[in-house]
Parts: sequence; C-alpha cells; structure tokens
Amino acid sequence: MKVSSQRNKNRGRGAANSPLMLIVAAAIAALGLWLMTGCIENNIPYPRIKANFTEFEAEGLTVPAEIDSASRIITLTLAETTDMRAVNVTSYRLTPGASIVGGDLNSPLDLTSPYIATLRIYQDYDWVIRASQPIERYFTVDGQIGATVIDPVACRVVVTVPENPGARAVKVLTQKLGAEGASETPSLAGTTVDMTEPVSVTVEAFGQTETWEIYCRESMVNVSTTSVDAWTQVAWVYGAAIEGRDNGVEYRPAGTDTWTKAPADWVTHTGSTFYARLIHLSPSTSYEARAYSDDEVGATVEFTTGDIPVVPNMSFSEWSQDGKVWQPWGEGQEPYWDSGNKGAVTVGDSNVQPTTVTSTGTGRGALLKTENKVLKLAAGSLFTGRYVATDGTNGVLSFGRPFTQRPTRLRGYLKYKSAPISHSSEASMRYMIGQPDTCVVWCALIDCNDPIEIRTKASNRQLFDENASYVVAYGRIQYGETIPDFIPFEFELNYRSTSRVPKYIIIVSSSSKYGDYFTGGDGSELYIDDYELLYDY
Repeated sequence: MKVSSQRNKNRGRGAANSPLMLIVAAAIAALGLWLMTGCIENNIPYPRIKANFTEFEAEGLTVPAEIDSASRIITLTLAETTDMRAVNVTSYRLTPGASIVGGDLNSPLDLTSPYIATLRIYQDYDWVIRASQPIERYFTVDGQIGATVIDPVACRVVVTVPENPGARAVKVLTQKLGAEGASETPSLAGTTVDMTEPVSVTVEAFGQTETWEIYCRESMVNVSTTSVDAWTQVAWVYGAAIEGRDNGVEYRPAGTDTWTKAPADWVTHTGSTFYARLIHLSPSTSYEARAYSDDEVGATVEFTTGDIPVVPNMSFSEWSQDGKVWQPWGEGQEPYWDSGNKGAVTVGDSNVQPTTVTSTGTGRGALLKTENKVLKLAAGSLFTGRYVATDGTNGVLSFGRPFTQRPTRLRGYLKYKSAPISHSSEASMRYMIGQPDTCVVWCALIDCNDPIEIRTKASNRQLFDENASYVVAYGRIQYGETIPDFIPFEFELNYRSTSRVPKYIIIVSSSSKYGDYFTGGDGSELYIDDYELLYDY
C-alpha cells in the first residue's frame, strides 16, 4: 500500500509539472485575472468627511477669524497697522486627518487679494482666505455742510461748504486719509487753504504711495434731507447742515398739513450731520419727513412704514407627531419651527415636547429638556428653520425663515430648572462640570442668500456667529439659575445698520446654552410660551 501510494503521488507530480499542464494553468490564471479586473467595478465611495479649518489665528486680527465651513471661506479683519501684503498666520487647526496640499501658510500671505489654500482628506477642498482692513479716515473743514465723502478706491475726498464765503479760504480742521502711522504730505489740519481747485495729498504707508485729490463743493442750500430708512413703527431720517445751528427733523402723516418736530432726545448729532429716530409710527402708513436748520428746510421725503408679518406658532400651542418625533407645527400645517427631536429619537424619546404647563395655565407651550442620550448629551432646542439630517450622532440644521421686516425686540415667557452641568464633549469646557446650567433665547436677522447651515460634529463644526458679516441685528437673554415660576422676558435687537434689509429671521431657544458642544446638565428643563416680536422703541 505504501509503495502504491508513493507511485500514485509520483504520477501526480509528473502530470502537474508537464509543459502542457503548466501552459494550461497559466492561461486559466490569466483568464481569471482578466475576469476579475474587467468585470468587478470598484464602486466603494470614499468616506464623505470634509476637510475644514476649525481654528485660524493671524497677526493683526481685531476680531476672531470668521470661518464659514459651508462656503469654505475664512475672513480676517486686520488692524490698520498690519501690512496686508505680509500677513503672518500664527496658528490653525484642521479636521482630524486633513492636510494642506496647496498653499503655504508658513510664509507671510499677500491678502490684498483672496488667497487659496487646498486641504485634502480623501478629496481636495479649496478654501478662500480673504481679508478686510477698516481704516478710519476723516477730513473736515470749518462751516462744512454735511458729511465728507471719502472714496478710498479712487483716493478722492469731497467736502461741501456754503456758497458764501465759498471755497477760496477754507480752514481745515482735521485730516487722516491713510492707515494709522502713515505719512501724509502736506498735513493741512489747522491751515487755511484755497480749495477752488483740487488739492493733492500724498499718503505713504508700508512702502506704497497714494495720491489723494481733495475737492471742495459750494452749495446754495445750507440744509438737506439725505436719506430715510423706514421700518415698521420706526423711521430713521438723516440730514446735513452747518454745524452749530439749530438742526433737526420734522415729520407728518402724508396728506396732512401740520409738521411735528422730533424731540431733541430723538435726534443724534455728529458734527454737521444728524439723524432722528422717529418712533410710535403706524405700520403700513405713508409719512413725510424733512431736515431743518434754523429757519431753512431741506427737501421733503415721503416714505411708507412696513407691515407686521405673522410668525406662525409663536405661542407654541400647535403640535403634531410622527412616530416618536414631536413636531412644533399642527397636523397638515406648513413647518416654520423645528427641533433636534429627529436626532434625539435615534437613542430615546423627543426632548422637545408640548406641555400644558404654561404662563396662563391654559393651552399648550413648549418644554425643552437636556438629557443624557447614552451616546452623548442632547440639549432641547427649538428654532425657526428645519432639521436637515443626522450625521452619526450629530445634527445638521438649517437656521432661518424668510423675513424682511425689522423688529426691535423679542418678548415672551419662560421658566427654567437649571441642573448642574454633568457632561461635556469638549475638553476646553469640562471645567464647567458642576456649575449651574444656563438656558438661552436669542434672535438674529441675517442678510444671506440662503439660511445658515449648522453642523455640530466636531470635525466639521459650523455654528452661528453673532459677529459674522451677514448679521443685520442680534439680541439674546440667558439665565444661569433656576426660575421656579414663569417670568416675562424681553430683549432688544441691536442693529448694525438702519438701512440694511434682512432676508431671514432666526429665533432659537435652548435648555443648555452650550448644547452645540454637547455640554450641559442632565435634567435641565426650559418651559417657553407666548413669544412676540415688537416693532417700536
């Protein structure tokens, strides 16, 4: 048996090693490889992790860098003393696993035009780094009418004086046309200048030279109504006249005869310019206004105030339910508000719910709860906008609903149970553990083409920035203690401009102020009821 077995083995080896069988085996292997490479498609996608800047620091910043992860834009606001052609980046932080494959942030950046840095994590992402440099410029003369017009792009200055005495002997009061520390030749402040022809001033800073032209315009009119910004129950009327006179604003309903002078405490003066904040106006009503200076009056400007739009479900009485998800709108109604419930129910129940505990004891309001949801802490939040998606255990939200009016305040009712902060996913915030939790209510008006995308995932976090350039107005109120019974609250919206018209409104309430960082107290509860936007001062 052993011999027979050995003989069979030898026969097998001989057959396997024959030239013909080797050729056949090679052909089969080649065919198999061709079939594998030709017929199997590698359609497994790369992970969709975006490469972002999460922190960015540079020399000369006057405010923190504005990082817009959705648009991949970093905006730097630089001090006057910073050379925009050589901005040093001092530090930055990227999404874990990301790297810079285009651009050199270790060398000074020329930010006189946008700079492109390319980040890579599975795919490439181009980021734009841009800078602005607000420079305080001024040029004023004695007896000037209105504000100086300064055009930094054209290097042009225009001042207006009365026709009598005119531009032949103009006393210059102040002059600063360049950045802080720039050389200006000649320095005209304190001198009397013949300005019947343009006057040239050379400004030198950071090795660059500009030539400015200063023009003096004579006016037969000593007072002008320069502009009107009409809100809903407020209007801002701007005027210009000779400084030192009795300057102000008067107004009346359109079609009436009697003018009313704005009280002195409604009027703010800045040199030869001034404005009046007219209050207690009627919505959707036409008015007329004009500036005056002593016995002279400017042109009459007609304007119409805005309306009071209806913001749905400000009482939080309308609710519906989709499975375990409570929704802050009635059955069959169009959503206006939303919450983080769609994310919360992946590991538990809705932590934003209707409640019969209200400020009046009747009807329904909203209860926002901060809860430990096994995987991480979830703060109860209610906001104008919509819940877009769940990214792992994180939320992707859309903040904002269309809105073009300009309210002055938000008021409502709340009560709050503040639990000690028990959890934090942020190492930099863990010092707060044990401190009382804080609730927050805030409102913003924004001027963006689209609502703001909010992402809470640390690797590509994108949160609302109250100091961002798109913010028209912002206000908030917060409480870091237990409020056992309902109290009324009210806060003012602070506007950056009276003329800028918003496109969206954001109203957010949260049982934990730092819930976006998964920081808060398990058991904190915020009850809210009967919100209202006000339009007067």
